[in-house]
Amino acid sequence: MSSSVPARVGTWIIALLVGLVYGVAGTVAHAFTIGWFPLGLVLGIVGCAALLLAVRLLTSDRGSTLATGLGMMIATLVFSGSGPGGSVVVPQTGLAIAWTFAVPIVVALVVAWPEPARASARPSDDTAG
Repeated sequence: MSSSVPARVGTWIIALLVGLVYGVAGTVAHAFTIGWFPLGLVLGIVGCAALLLAVRLLTSDRGSTLATGLGMMIATLVFSGSGPGGSVVVPQTGLAIAWTFAVPIVVALVVAWPEPARASARPSDDTAG
């Protein structure tokens, strides 16, 4: 079933906005650690991956998934730079570099993952006769 162009564009815009929110949350929280364990980084990657998988599986649309991922990457890019007053939200640390590379890798994996085979699309092995 194909959807109309305005509906698809609207879905992509909403997906981009949701991706922005998740990207901001992950970018701000990725540096949180408990002892040696990078809890914020792990939760940020798991949360973003879960959102991307949910969008991909629920919409069956790579465009929506890509829009969500672009929102995450834009948020990471914007908050990784220095602000107008010179403040930096994401200082250049090992965790920040891991977060910066993890987001596009997860987006690429989820968007490029092959479509699942549909049971109804496969020919039947049972032959009547």
